[in-house]
Amino acid sequence: MMVGYTADIFSTLDGFASPRPGTWGGYWGKESDAWLTHRRTQFAEPQRMVLGANTYRLFLDFRRSLGSDPEIDKAGDVWVDRMMAMPTSVISSTLQTDRTSTVIATGSATDVVSRLKTESTLPLRSRGSISLNRALMAAGLVDRLQLTIFPVITGTNGTHPIYRDGPDFDLDMIDSRTFDGGIQELVYRPVPHT
Repeated sequence: MMVGYTADIFSTLDGFASPRPGTWGGYWGKESDAWLTHRRTQFAEPQRMVLGANTYRLFLDFRRSLGSDPEIDKAGDVWVDRMMAMPTSVISSTLQTDRTSTVIATGSATDVVSRLKTESTLPLRSRGSISLNRALMAAGLVDRLQLTIFPVITGTNGTHPIYRDGPDFDLDMIDSRTFDGGIQELVYRPVPHT
């Protein structure tokens, strides 16, 4: 049986995955109790995380930084703890880890995810990992694009443009939800545009 792959991306309205450090704070300061509860529920379900090496390092650095900065602490939530405790495959040819829940998968992202989709007993989810997910979408391996849009425009403070240099896609709506404060979660099935 083949499991599905969800690319779970946070975005500003203008398509950036993160702000420059020190400009906005975690979740761009827009998180709501209802949205955080929703995230906790999503990450209560068993699943295997698939991350690129850079995103994995960022998450580890984030966890180490909790308690050192009030702005960082705002983004520390139960759902993040749950995500970090899940079985994780990190695609890298150089990274090493001593975390027992993490497997370093070598090879191309498309080969690794193709194999995981047939071998894993758990659904696959990637959180962030923009360039990884861009490559997987281009290869037709992303079944669901879960895009959480925060109601901000970061303009010159935006970093990590999500869609730059990627192929064209039509998006078939699977689900949508709006939370307090204007956060929108849009779930699509990406289809290469022809």
